[in-house]
Amino acid sequence: MTIDGVASRLGLVWLGNRIDPFATADTAPPARLWPFLRWCLRGSEPMLWVAGIIAIVTGTLEVVMALLLGAVVDIALGSGPERVFAENAPVLLGMLLIVVVIRPLALGASAAMQSVVVGPNVNTLTLSRLHRHTLGQSVTFFDNDFAGRIAQKEMQTSRAVMDITVESLNTVVYALASVVASVALLLTIDGRAAALLLIWVALYLWFIASWLPKVRGRAAGRAGARAAASGQVVDTVSNMRTVKLFANDPLEDEKALGAMGTYRARAMEFGHVTTFFRLGLMTVAGLVPALLVGATLWFWQQGTATAGDIAAAGTIAIRIAQMTGWVSFTLMNIYASLGEVEDGMRTLSPAHTLTDAPGAVDLPGGPAGVRFNGVGFAYGRDVGGVERIDLDIAPGEKLGIVGASGAGKSTLVSLLLRLHDVEAGRVLVAGHDVREVRQVSLRRQIAMVTQDTAMFNRSARENILYGRPEATEAELMEAAAKAEALDFIAGLRDHNGRTGFDAHLGERGVKLSGGQRQRVALARAILKDAPILVLDEATSALDSEVEAAIQSALEHVMEGKTVLAIAHRLSTLAHMDRIIVMDAGRIVEQGTHSELLARRGLYARYWDRQSGGFIAAAE
Repeated sequence: MTIDGVASRLGLVWLGNRIDPFATADTAPPARLWPFLRWCLRGSEPMLWVAGIIAIVTGTLEVVMALLLGAVVDIALGSGPERVFAENAPVLLGMLLIVVVIRPLALGASAAMQSVVVGPNVNTLTLSRLHRHTLGQSVTFFDNDFAGRIAQKEMQTSRAVMDITVESLNTVVYALASVVASVALLLTIDGRAAALLLIWVALYLWFIASWLPKVRGRAAGRAGARAAASGQVVDTVSNMRTVKLFANDPLEDEKALGAMGTYRARAMEFGHVTTFFRLGLMTVAGLVPALLVGATLWFWQQGTATAGDIAAAGTIAIRIAQMTGWVSFTLMNIYASLGEVEDGMRTLSPAHTLTDAPGAVDLPGGPAGVRFNGVGFAYGRDVGGVERIDLDIAPGEKLGIVGASGAGKSTLVSLLLRLHDVEAGRVLVAGHDVREVRQVSLRRQIAMVTQDTAMFNRSARENILYGRPEATEAELMEAAAKAEALDFIAGLRDHNGRTGFDAHLGERGVKLSGGQRQRVALARAILKDAPILVLDEATSALDSEVEAAIQSALEHVMEGKTVLAIAHRLSTLAHMDRIIVMDAGRIVEQGTHSELLARRGLYARYWDRQSGGFIAAAE
């Protein structure tokens, strides 16, 4: 039978499932350390109490071992070598049972609680909650940070919470139980020995309290520098094609080495404080054997202690001295982990800035019109974005949107998708203010294809099915065919030998050409089959032949849907029901293609200036 099979028979699998590692949190993570830790651990408390009780038992058993050693010495001296086993067999067998059976079982139970129940579950519970909260952040949150840094903070914080929890049970609770039991044992020898131990404990705690805050602060600095270095490296690797194209390897090397140098400096500063901490610690630890053994010897000389008492006190003293280094090193790690939690907490705990309103409803499916009513949005600045936008798009209407870069076209789409909240006016879909419906239900009713479509580093099948994960294989193939993607997908092969729809596309779809990425994105949007379709330069990366094929497919896909199509290539908008022209955040013209050309305004100038199908820069 395998180790896992034995573990299952012994109930370790059942025990490991006593904490739900994916339990949701009812609130956002607090921004203060101890409430944050309670938020991370909420739901695991019953098993933490069980683990704590087992740690107390094992810590107490260590002192019992010293007591047994002292008892054996006194029994041996009292009975003599000839009669020791004959007179004390039941007592010695009881001691043997404790040493050979009870203590190993207690230590095994403690190991199981830490390694099977607490560690894996607390790590996953914290990570799942932090990741779930991070997923709910607005797009702006991710725009303002490194993707690699955010991921590093999630992993760092969950691991640190796990380390704090496990080590607190494994070391702090265990050590406290050992010290309390040691004091109780010394009280049976002489109250003065117990008092000496308590004085030493006070000195030890003073030393710890003086140094660990320094460790904690420098650990936070080290964690921040490590995350920054990781973020810099990920940012470079994620944009490696751009690095190569611009021959900026030396520049990226300089940036990475700068971040690594800062991390090295913070790590060395952390090393300085830990060096002096451990030096002082060993000095304090050396005092306890001298105090306890010396005092017990003096008591023995005075006739108030036995030889067994000396053995027991000596065993306790040596055990505490050894445990001092272990406990202090663990406490140092706990404080370092607290610093890492605080560092991660600052990044991950901010409340969501874009939330569903209380009582938000699901946006109903079916044909949907869109209305912008006095909409204004400037990204919190004085200028930019859009202002005083009044626009009605009827259900099933095909609307083209034209304008130079910065005219407000993408802002309009972002407000429709509620990636930002309007600063003035309202955006309505099917008569519902987008702020009063659930964001997920809103975005499920809108399919979008952008100019720069990112792919997941997953299979071609998974990337297309992202539009509708429950779709059948036949529906998948139909969508790929309509997007003119079947032929090139059939020829895909990744570095692991996977082919066709099973081939992985690389990070952000780097293994595909721009046109291939857009055809996968089109297939995804076709499969989603949402009542509103947004096309943001959806065919700009395609050659003329493929574009012509997809345009005919798009015309079929757009039937019965409300369409907003942004394009610089005006020929792609010529058959739209209506075209609006934006300039400096406002709608300055609207009408059909023919009407706008006849008006001889901004649209007509764009049309006249096009070379190769693109809008020239406005004068």
